[in-house]
Amino acid sequence: MKIALIGAGGKMGVRLSRNLKGSRYDVAHVEVSTVGRNRLKSEVGADCVDLDEALNGSRAVILAVPDTAIGNVSRAIIDKLAPGTIMIALDAAAPFAGHFPERDDVTYFVTHPCHPPIFNDETELPSKRDYFGGIAAKQAIVSALMQGPEDDFEIGEEIAKTIFQPILRSHRVTVEQMALLEPGLSETVCATLLVVMKEAMDEVVRQGVDRQAARDFLLGHLNILGAVVMEEIDGVFSDACNKAISNGKTRLMRDDWIGVFSPEEIKESIRQIT
Repeated sequence: MKIALIGAGGKMGVRLSRNLKGSRYDVAHVEVSTVGRNRLKSEVGADCVDLDEALNGSRAVILAVPDTAIGNVSRAIIDKLAPGTIMIALDAAAPFAGHFPERDDVTYFVTHPCHPPIFNDETELPSKRDYFGGIAAKQAIVSALMQGPEDDFEIGEEIAKTIFQPILRSHRVTVEQMALLEPGLSETVCATLLVVMKEAMDEVVRQGVDRQAARDFLLGHLNILGAVVMEEIDGVFSDACNKAISNGKTRLMRDDWIGVFSPEEIKESIRQIT
């Protein structure tokens, strides 16, 4: 099966190219920048072809380009695609925002990595240090069939399992649900609160705590507290900890914070991203 990889020399494109190398897929790499083409050649050993050659006969087209470029790139190639081609986006933002052009005989498939989980069974290098995924550590993925025949989901999922391997689990969701997961859950909530934790650590250091001691204390507590909250272990917090949580939540969080998951706020967040 032939696949066209658009943006093959970018950061994500090179990651995907590595995992596609030696697979059952015939990959046609497309990269507009000289820097990207050189990176792809030196790191993966792959050469690029022009766009029309790449698209000719491709069953699937992967858009490894930034969210802000998805609309322009997809519109530029849509008339060149044969009926039944699967266009694959690596993030839900642009498809959710309506940046894919209208064409009923082309399949739209969206997939995104979950990244290796904090709680895992990786014990050996380089798996233990593969935080992003797609190299050595197992990770889950989420995928959505936005439009197209049901059989195309299996084709898209198999490609997704290849580009993001090794795979822990594969989940099927809708594009709307993927938007709740990102930016909603992973970025608006998780990334924001992690940044606040780092700022809190910096503050206790400013007040005199040794930086390494503060970092060890925070990361160690993230491990055990996370294991309890996420039910990785059968444990409960102490009464003192529960009281601190009650006090801290009212001090740190707005009463209506859950509203970040409302359709209106998700749409606005994606509008800003794209």
